[in-house]
Amino acid sequence: MDNSHVSLVSLNLRKEGFDKYRCDRNIVMGMNLTSMSKILKCASNDDIITMKAQDSADTVTFVFESPNQEKVSEYEMKLMNLDQDQLGIPETEYCCIIKLPSGEFARICRDLSQFGESIVISCTKEGVKFSAAGDIGTANIKLAQTGTVDKEEDAVIVDMQEPVTLTFSCKYLNMFTKATPLSPQVCLSMSPDVPLVVEYKIGEIGHIRYYLAPRIGDEDE
Repeated sequence: MDNSHVSLVSLNLRKEGFDKYRCDRNIVMGMNLTSMSKILKCASNDDIITMKAQDSADTVTFVFESPNQEKVSEYEMKLMNLDQDQLGIPETEYCCIIKLPSGEFARICRDLSQFGESIVISCTKEGVKFSAAGDIGTANIKLAQTGTVDKEEDAVIVDMQEPVTLTFSCKYLNMFTKATPLSPQVCLSMSPDVPLVVEYKIGEIGHIRYYLAPRIGDEDE
């Protein structure tokens, strides 16, 4: 969760996606993402990465091994105490679920950010509309549900129970689209007065979900 409590990210990787996975009992580890990023940048692209920790430990260990085992690097990182209750994600039934190519969503967020600090997403039976307004004018991009397509990931699919219109921060949406290389398709889930969910599948092994609270009135960034 970010410091302003506007956004939250959840990454889920199933055990089947790892070459080796062992967890004797449930364990919670609070990690500083900035520190972890610095450590992961020390790994080479073809290194084997192992992450391990003991029960009730205050550190986690990262081991990087070259494919030929000629180089083994080991890094230990201090863990943080996090409030798990604060990070809870309630189950929600969404009124509108939109699936579209992830590259197209990234382009829309990038282009509309030139017009304003907020993007309005409107979901109706006609399709989905993305809008922005600012000093230079207004911009509207409409996507209708597609018919037959050669590739499933190229489709635009709108599953709507009732119309929904919400406003979100451009800055956060553009940050979320950095996950575009993970999946050819993105799923947006919306309901009135609850956070937007932006989900990217990670192959067959999991997903990453971004939650973003809607903007109300003339909120500042």
